Amino acid sequence: MLQEFVDVLIIGAGPSGCVSASYLHKNGIKIKVVEKTKFPRIVVGESLIPRVMDHFAEAELFECLDAMNFEKKLGARFIRGEEICVFDFSDKFTKGWDWTWQVPRADFDNTMAQEVIRKGIDLEFESEVISVTFEGKNSTTVVKDKDGNLKEIHAKFIIDSSGYGRVLPRLLDLDTPSKLDPHSSIFTHVVDVNRPEGEEGTMISFDILETEVWLWVIPFSNGNTSLGVVGPTSFINSLSENKDNAEALKNAIQLSDYYIKRFAGVDFIFEPVKLENYSRSVKKMYGDGFALTGNSSEFLDPVFSSGVAFATESGMLAAKLFLKESQGITVDWETEFTGYMKRGIAVFTTYVKEWYTGNLQTLFFHQPENLEVKRKICAVLAGYVWDEDNPFVKKHDNLIKNMAHLLEMESAQKKS
Repeated sequence: MLQEFVDVLIIGAGPSGCVSASYLHKNGIKIKVVEKTKFPRIVVGESLIPRVMDHFAEAELFECLDAMNFEKKLGARFIRGEEICVFDFSDKFTKGWDWTWQVPRADFDNTMAQEVIRKGIDLEFESEVISVTFEGKNSTTVVKDKDGNLKEIHAKFIIDSSGYGRVLPRLLDLDTPSKLDPHSSIFTHVVDVNRPEGEEGTMISFDILETEVWLWVIPFSNGNTSLGVVGPTSFINSLSENKDNAEALKNAIQLSDYYIKRFAGVDFIFEPVKLENYSRSVKKMYGDGFALTGNSSEFLDPVFSSGVAFATESGMLAAKLFLKESQGITVDWETEFTGYMKRGIAVFTTYVKEWYTGNLQTLFFHQPENLEVKRKICAVLAGYVWDEDNPFVKKHDNLIKNMAHLLEMESAQKKS
């Protein structure tokens, strides 16, 4: 059997894998990237948040992405009936990027992958991981290419950036149930023939149909728009008696007073894709000789677009920690990797939970707006969830709930 020897094997060529690969390559580490699919390919996660821009810049991937002229995302809009709340990323508590992108992931991921190849990194598409065995921290991974040929890749470390493929969690029995309630989504792209001119036509929006059900609208610079509906799995399944994803999404659009005229009757570019019970978690995020990054470890919910940011955050961190180890520096993976990532994940988990209880929606739509509270929440939505100077980060586990309760009590008193 053919054999290859590398320092780091990266499984998956999405944002996490490309950030890891590019960073390690520029620091002299020998890399091999294997990707099961053929690019370009359709994948969810098309709305980014500003924190991710730090990672693209540090991994030297920003310029190739910027040249693609993707739609700029300056904030996010939340709609509930006639109520509208807009967050402006330039007006937030924590310093950082004021904008990011809305991207067709097929083009976005392929741009990064081709840049990784241009840099001289060995990236192999249509290669599937069949098995992994560890001997201490060293690993032997058997990979099958598109022609059915097998080879062994020997590595000192593996970064699993396989996303929903969840290669190591599957092979090493690391999956565990998510702490979030079961939700599902259905999405597609449309040619946005009725797109309004100006900001209205380019702004990402979250249209709340019910407390736990919402529609996403993500316009792209190519004239297409991503449409998706999210809600409890039972509700999503009820949208079509025949389990027809296209029918279900059309029925969801009919529920939107704000968007029904813009999107009713618009043709879908591809058959809508359903992601059922999408939240994921793992028993551990690292082990001897490997680290899990992005969706191969934790995936929360699409509501605040945190997926790619956590993917690149964990991908960059895993790369940096391996580099330290390779230089003879002791790394405490439990503290420096799991502990760090879990702190950020815990903040966003609270925001997801409180979104679906309605408490966060109470804060979003309360009038008059408390601009200081809004700036602090905006920093969280921008992905700066490790800034404990922000009370909405440090006290995330009770501040939203308590503030929503106070606002509801005030509202009740005014009505009585």
